[in-house]
Amino acid sequence: MHTELKRRLARILVERSYKEGSFLLASGRQSDYYFDCRVTALHAEGAWLIGNLFYDLIAQMREQGTEIKAVGGMTMGADPLVSATTVISWEKGAPLEGLLVRKEAKGHGTNQFVEGLANLKQGDPVVVLEDVVTTGGSLLKACQRIELSGLKIVAVCTILDREEGGREQLQEHGYALQSLFTRKELLEYARD
Repeated sequence: MHTELKRRLARILVERSYKEGSFLLASGRQSDYYFDCRVTALHAEGAWLIGNLFYDLIAQMREQGTEIKAVGGMTMGADPLVSATTVISWEKGAPLEGLLVRKEAKGHGTNQFVEGLANLKQGDPVVVLEDVVTTGGSLLKACQRIELSGLKIVAVCTILDREEGGREQLQEHGYALQSLFTRKELLEYARD
């Protein structure tokens, strides 16, 4: 993975997305820091860096023999991650399709939870993308919905693993988590 790209992304994340203080997280837990990745994922350079770094992780998996046809994740947090990664994959000549998982099924039309299925076949291998993993609860829901739609999850990747049980929770359900950063790594890369 490109160390210089990781350093630059870490600096942008710490500058724009990382706040210290007292915060209530979506998981219901209290934390001494908050990480709002959307600010960086919607920043032009931040999105480009995220797309490249996720693409690099996926390219490494492909080099090791893992077939991957698409990336997807839970809307709204994963929307810019999926878009950035699919665009970079096209640019690199190894296109990936994109999927978005709805929080609630669409109340009309096909009434589905997963958007983008028409670009894939049953059983196609998918990497699930996430911005932050705390307990893994919402990520597990996205994984389950993707699998219920007939696709196979081969990996789960996140920008930040808060190291608060999410990795273990995902592992219990058969999903291996790969992260660009832990909190400690994020702060170290940003200082370098």
